[in-house]
Amino acid sequence: MPVFGPVPSRRLGVSLGINNIPPKHCTYSCVYCQLGRTSSMTAERRYFYPPAGLAVEAGRKLDKLAAAGVRPDYLTFVPDGEPTLDVNLGMELELLKKHGIKTAVISNASLVFMPEVRRDLALADLVSLKVDSVDEEAWRAVDRPHGALKLRDILEGVASFAREYKGRLVTETMLVKGVNDGEPALRRTAAFLAGVKPAMAYILTPTRPPAEPGAEKCGEEAMTAAWNIFSSAGLAAEIVAGYEGNAFGGGGRPEEELLAICSVHPMREDAAEEFLGRAGAAPGTLGELVRRGLLARSVFGGAVFYLRKFGK
Repeated sequence: MPVFGPVPSRRLGVSLGINNIPPKHCTYSCVYCQLGRTSSMTAERRYFYPPAGLAVEAGRKLDKLAAAGVRPDYLTFVPDGEPTLDVNLGMELELLKKHGIKTAVISNASLVFMPEVRRDLALADLVSLKVDSVDEEAWRAVDRPHGALKLRDILEGVASFAREYKGRLVTETMLVKGVNDGEPALRRTAAFLAGVKPAMAYILTPTRPPAEPGAEKCGEEAMTAAWNIFSSAGLAAEIVAGYEGNAFGGGGRPEEELLAICSVHPMREDAAEEFLGRAGAAPGTLGELVRRGLLARSVFGGAVFYLRKFGK
């Protein structure tokens, strides 16, 4: 289901998700990815879904939400993989403008060195670019990039886009304990981001089950130290490490809506049960989806999460 939610976002308020990439086509296979390891590693842009069909589905979803008195704050491209792999991203952003709702793209920045990608992203009202590290070794250890990608090209692309872009640009830096959270590396990352001048530099650490068990979240002290480093570099910085709440929305069949959300946004058990209850699903639906092999149950940070199992 290319359109899902809405879901609560700690940065975007109420966000209706646009999933323009099938699972799991990506340029990276990040150790912390909440969707698991990348099964289709690629760095080549191509066609995935008909843009007009995606726009129509978004319109239908918005009509259902409007009937329920819900209006999302953003239409957000946050897919099963890297959204800029979609060669039709710019066309899709143009088609969605007619709804009068702001658009956002959450990208790992890996293809932003391409002029055509920068042109597409320029059509969004908000763009989030990921910069986990500016050190080659840490970048490879955390993001595990496609072999054709070069960190220098990516960083130059981020800087170029920042100079050109007229919308709201934010950055994300995901810290993995013992990998890219050291003070010297953080100071170099902060210095680079200070040149980019994002409206906000978000500092994150894994809060959902990661692709690799060894990808551990940083503690409060390490996160505070990172914030201090970013702030001292002149950045407007914010730590994003808390729980975003249970205000997930739907509008279609409860099981399909839950699976669509969990394919890009693993849900805590209490949130999933609350969602299904509001939607009128039968008791035991969550367990039944697990038994059918459509959802996987995982424990992380003392909480139970459910994520979509693909290939079923």
